[in-house]
Amino acid sequence: MKNHERVANLALAGLTVAPLVVKVDPNLNVILTACLTVYVGCYRSVKATPPSETMSNEHAMRFPLVGSAMLLSLFLLFKFVSKDLVNAVLTCYFFVLGIVALSYVLPVWAILLSIICCKATLLPAIRRFLPNHWNEDLIVWHFPYFRSLEVEFTRSQIIAGIPGTFFCAWYASQKHWLANNVLGLAFCVQGIEMLSLGSFKTGAILLCGLFVYDIFWVFFTPVMVSVAKSFDAPIKLLFPTADSTRPFSMLGLGDIVIPGIFVALALRFDVSRGKKSQYFNSAFLGYAVGVVLTIIVMNWFQAAQPALLYIVPAVIGFLAVHCIWNGDVKQLLAFDESKTATAEDDDATSSKKVE
Repeated sequence: MKNHERVANLALAGLTVAPLVVKVDPNLNVILTACLTVYVGCYRSVKATPPSETMSNEHAMRFPLVGSAMLLSLFLLFKFVSKDLVNAVLTCYFFVLGIVALSYVLPVWAILLSIICCKATLLPAIRRFLPNHWNEDLIVWHFPYFRSLEVEFTRSQIIAGIPGTFFCAWYASQKHWLANNVLGLAFCVQGIEMLSLGSFKTGAILLCGLFVYDIFWVFFTPVMVSVAKSFDAPIKLLFPTADSTRPFSMLGLGDIVIPGIFVALALRFDVSRGKKSQYFNSAFLGYAVGVVLTIIVMNWFQAAQPALLYIVPAVIGFLAVHCIWNGDVKQLLAFDESKTATAEDDDATSSKKVE
């Protein structure tokens, strides 16, 4: 990992823990945490092969509709069912999900977790010290009574999951804002790293759809804000404030992951052309500007704001202006990671046949 990536990792870890010992302005904390998370996730997504999960145009078009259905369902669930019961079920779900996420996060989080609860090293750090067959041999476990459902894992993943289990147990019992944020950041980094929009066309469809989705559910209904306040799970980052009437500022994980996977696509586009951090710089700057605008408007009106209202035009706008200025519109629109992945798979298959 390059030095600037290590610095970003350490800065993100330090920024997460800082409010425990010093007063940190929540507005500055929101901006720096969101930007550093996107930065780290983008660089983690640059690998020999593109991210495994690729979105199609059809999926991008349906995503806001599916998201709306889920959001409305949660709103009705909290309205007619005991909030404590719903959050208890969600805590169990995120307990398991959190263990998996923490098993794969950056080695720097091992340092952070060591400070918080115990001395631990996670999967990226411990694999090199374990026998190869522990890292490679898969164990297949079938669900009782549902033999068609199965889970695959390795011995090294089990070991990496042990500290994550203790940490998630702490989160489940205390619901501390720091535990919430560590899990939330783990989800964000992994989401940006593992998900691919495939092409900039798909990305534009998704971002524009969620742009409308965010505006509608925040400005025209009480649903989004109500669910965010009722949902006691790491689907949002919490930033401590000095205001007793409003102890935390919140930022939804979607406001990091959704634009983040678009910015990551710009970075991989640069790498595919042998030009590092050209259009990535524009997209990342657009994201930072969008987050800053969100904070400014939120404080000006003292009301919740749909972050994607400001982030989406900024990210797409900055990238579009840069691309038009350089005359690379056709190349950018023609870029398709799903075709690249298919071609690489075909090449790998051909080489195996030759061998």
